[in-house]
Amino acid sequence: MKAIRIGITGGIGSGKSVVSRLLQTMNIPVYSSDEEAKRLMQADAEIRAGLKALVGEELYGSGLGLNKALLASFMFGHAERVAQVNAIVHPRVRDDFRRWAERQALFAPLLGIESAILLEAGFRDEVDAVVMVYAPEDVRIERATRRDAASRESIVKRIHSQMDDEEKRKQADYVIVNDGETPLIPQVLALIASLSKNIAYLCGR
Repeated sequence: MKAIRIGITGGIGSGKSVVSRLLQTMNIPVYSSDEEAKRLMQADAEIRAGLKALVGEELYGSGLGLNKALLASFMFGHAERVAQVNAIVHPRVRDDFRRWAERQALFAPLLGIESAILLEAGFRDEVDAVVMVYAPEDVRIERATRRDAASRESIVKRIHSQMDDEEKRKQADYVIVNDGETPLIPQVLALIASLSKNIAYLCGR
């Protein structure tokens, strides 16, 4: 039987990685699109060629791999450039996820993909159900400033550059609250139980 693919998303500081790790401890494999995108930007010949054509040969100069600072400066403040980079990277991440999911489905009835921009990147059709990890904005700001050693202003700017939480909620099939007070494990167990119960319905979507 086909494995159920769940998309785990949420804004910066929401704690989606914590939820992903909980799922992994319960033997549910999770593909980290952020980490895999970083790997592919270094290793994938098609991505490298596309980014060099867009930014310049120096992006991978001196045999040192991707110049992350140069790419960040190229994109900073330019939404159209971010879209151009994403148009090069996202299709390759999608293809990589599909291959990974096919391998994992041989052993796992449930599997996930974690992505902050799952919906924005057009990955909705790659999953059977979307799980949004939600936390109030003030909690997210506190977590992200502490984790990234960044200013409150820069974190707020990053939050407001992402899809609004209420819009994510509307598009999500499940919401997990990670506000630091509501226990996570019972919510994750309830999610797994619901997904398992609805496996025939979800796989037919």
